Amino acid sequence: MLIDLHAHAPHPDYYDQHPHWGPAFELQSDGDIKLRVGHWVLSLGAPERKQALREAHARGETLDVQEYMAKWRDPEHRLASMDAAGQNAQVLSVPSHCYMYWAEPEFGVPFAKKVNDSLAEYCSAAPDRLMFWAHAPLNVPKEAAKEIRRACTELGAKGLVAGGSNFGGLEFDSPEMDPVWEALCDLDLPMFVHGYNQSVTWGEEANTDRYETTAIVGMNYDESKCFWYMINGGVFDRFPNLKVYITHGGGFVPYQLGRMAQTNPNLDTYHNKKPFLEYLKNFYFDVELHEVPMRQAMVEVIGADRVLYGSNFGGSDAVRHDLTDDLKLSQEDLDKIRWKNACDLLHLDPNKLGKVRG
Repeated sequence: MLIDLHAHAPHPDYYDQHPHWGPAFELQSDGDIKLRVGHWVLSLGAPERKQALREAHARGETLDVQEYMAKWRDPEHRLASMDAAGQNAQVLSVPSHCYMYWAEPEFGVPFAKKVNDSLAEYCSAAPDRLMFWAHAPLNVPKEAAKEIRRACTELGAKGLVAGGSNFGGLEFDSPEMDPVWEALCDLDLPMFVHGYNQSVTWGEEANTDRYETTAIVGMNYDESKCFWYMINGGVFDRFPNLKVYITHGGGFVPYQLGRMAQTNPNLDTYHNKKPFLEYLKNFYFDVELHEVPMRQAMVEVIGADRVLYGSNFGGSDAVRHDLTDDLKLSQEDLDKIRWKNACDLLHLDPNKLGKVRG
């Protein structure tokens, strides 16, 4: 069995919600189709897709944007891809460019509801195989807590998806965030942390981020910052049962863990009441790393009990082979990573999950 917890789900029903913020896919003069959020334009994309769109444009066969997006509305398209990847189930999340923490609450709050309603309807086509993480307007924590409770209790969301840093100026250790942690603890559901392109918050300077650095380097930094801030900020002393899953192999955390632990008690200000490494029990990391030795090392440092399966399914750097291949682990530990830990964390009954179609 295989459960992928890091799988993005762009959906036409929550795009084009605002004249400025979008998010909008727009036709370019060369026939390419690019995503725009406010002033920011995504420059990532598969070379073969870009080339195909440009060649079609040169032949006078420019693809309509709605036609381009239509496959994202059809769950069967995803299920077929999951079958090809040998995946029984996925927990879907809104792409990080749609978090909208940088937008005004008058837009961000109803946008979160639209996202969750759209993903709930999408997943209802195959509830034994498709689930989702709730989106919430974390720049307005009290409203975010309300939406987390609604999405999880009424729509069946399996927890919260969150950026790694900067929620309209708030951070994970900000006291204003406590209603969010309280909601997750009451629901006994985790938070899935996935960084976002901080350049989207730069206004008219958004597209000066050379080489998508705030994505390729910045996401890992922000995910590591989440870990550092939550422990140093004493969040787990106030909410000891809070569970946090950080993707991309945990950002930089597993590789700088000892340095963090040794530095923590030397800080002039820190709020954790227990030794730094004791808070590892509140965290999970996934195997979405591109090299076998890095995956192996991460599991050895963190332990198989705290590792999940996530592939960035549908993302620009998605790993399209089985990420547990070639790991030198017992079958028991492989099963924990592939599905058992996910079932425990999200309260899933493995006997009720769907089968991969042959």
